[in-house]
Amino acid sequence: PAFRRFQREFLLGYLPALAADWLQGPLLFQLLQSRGFLRSQIAALYSCGFACNVVFGLVSSVFVDRLGRKKSCVLSSGLCSVSCLLQLSRDFLALAAGRVLAGLGTSLLFSAFESWYVHEHLERHDFPAEWIPDTFSRVALWNGGLAVAAGLVAELVSEGLVLGPVAPFLVAVPFLVLSGIFAGKIWDENYGKSRSCRKACGEGLQGLVSNPRALLLGLVQALVESILFIFAFLWTPVLEPHGIPLGIAFSGFTAASATGSALFRCGTAGRLQLRPL
Repeated sequence: PAFRRFQREFLLGYLPALAADWLQGPLLFQLLQSRGFLRSQIAALYSCGFACNVVFGLVSSVFVDRLGRKKSCVLSSGLCSVSCLLQLSRDFLALAAGRVLAGLGTSLLFSAFESWYVHEHLERHDFPAEWIPDTFSRVALWNGGLAVAAGLVAELVSEGLVLGPVAPFLVAVPFLVLSGIFAGKIWDENYGKSRSCRKACGEGLQGLVSNPRALLLGLVQALVESILFIFAFLWTPVLEPHGIPLGIAFSGFTAASATGSALFRCGTAGRLQLRPL
């Protein structure tokens, strides 16, 4: 019962932030296009967010450990909230600042929350390490459902509200506020080891060089992510001229992704006992 209560507290803080992140995906290109920007300008705005995520990702673990993981989770919600509100602007620099903040917030979203959970699970509550996958499998299941729902909600609010494609970004703000308040009020703070950025990056590079399988895995992952980023930029201008509802299409993409993840789990844990290479 104590573990389930702790697990529930983590999910109640983490899942709203994931829902808000998904809400910002379906109509971003359409929103920027409605502001009158050229495709090259939209590509530059996308690149701002992606580049900021990559650069900050190199030092995010050190930053989170020093600032505190709970504070980092709250900061992630705050940065993403400001980013969503900046989407109301028609100024290119304001929108670029919004993409930078979104990149910073997303980097924290996918590092601080899980780091906080693992530390609390093992160090403060002393639960068995074998129970950690149970929590993250629940996160994966909920995340897939939230992704599908986000596309439907984005389509509904963009069509039903006079604000148009900016509406999903405004709907995301209450979820981010809820996540930040819940984490700030309910969770305990924890910190990691104090390391310099140079030392952390050096250890990571040394780990890649000394382990060819890790290097190969990282290379494959980088190539897959680059394909997904290109796809994220291109799918809207390809489908929109045909009158396909973008939110519904987004839900279809994420439903297919969730189905693939479920099939992988069944294949590796079920009767087939497939083993990843």
